[in-house]
Amino acid sequence: MLVPVARPAAPAAESRPARPSAARRLRGLLPPLLYLAPALVFLYAWTYRPLAQTFQLSFYNWNLLPSSPMEPAGLDNYARVLQLPEMGQAVGNTLIYMAALLPFTVLLPIVAALLARRIRGRARTAYQALIFVPTLVTPVAGAAVWRWLLDPNSGPVNQLITAFGGEAVNFFREPGAAITAIIAISGWSLLGFATLVVSAGLAGINDDYAAAASLDGASRWQTTRWITLPLLSPTVLFLVLMTTLLSVQITFPLIDVLTQGGPDGTTTNVYYLLWEYGFRNFDAGFAGAAGTVFFLSFGLVAVFFVWLSNKLSFYDN
Repeated sequence: MLVPVARPAAPAAESRPARPSAARRLRGLLPPLLYLAPALVFLYAWTYRPLAQTFQLSFYNWNLLPSSPMEPAGLDNYARVLQLPEMGQAVGNTLIYMAALLPFTVLLPIVAALLARRIRGRARTAYQALIFVPTLVTPVAGAAVWRWLLDPNSGPVNQLITAFGGEAVNFFREPGAAITAIIAISGWSLLGFATLVVSAGLAGINDDYAAAASLDGASRWQTTRWITLPLLSPTVLFLVLMTTLLSVQITFPLIDVLTQGGPDGTTTNVYYLLWEYGFRNFDAGFAGAAGTVFFLSFGLVAVFFVWLSNKLSFYDN
């Protein structure tokens, strides 16, 4: 006789926590959004909105007067940008500024930061302060001081040159001397910030690597060459990227105050050329087209450097 077997009772359904309502989730997002709101508002007002207006103006001819209507120009402004005779010289000078500033933002900061690690006590603080002080000087104020220092008649630099039998140099009116002066002043102002960035990168490298290398008999130079510098590669690539993107902006106020793009355009760069057409020639459409082209070009450069950084950087994992 078959005896029926009782089946086990089905387990009770597990109780699941109730999903919060949309109103509750919105209330949870509200505090961080309120913290971000001021930054987002200013980012829109000072970055994205002007960028959109610049792109819009690039398709019109307008002389910046409110009483003057904007006339559609299609792609004519972009064609003018690419055919402008001064554009080639401005682009060439921009590339010169980028390349010439790299020693001030990469090589010298690495040397200065490595030397700072060997200095102890208060002397180290004084050493770092002396290097960083130029960064605190505003570009216009720094340009005024350098104009006095390099004055061809009464400047201390030219007085020193003539005292040793040399001829006075008009640093801001001779082609080779003018662009060299702009590069030197820009590099002087950037050196402190770049050294601070390199010092931060060195502080993030574990000291155990150098200690292990010394136990294996590696010299200080070998440790620096094969351990410190490779681990510093993300910082170096960051500085190269910043120099490439910001060198035009750094040199702009110095060009405006000291040389006005001269002599014969030998010190102008793409930003100064854009500013001249926009605010001296009152050609907003051309300036908008030039600004759009420069924005896209520097954006591609930034994307390339980000890709290069992912390929070449070594990290202390």
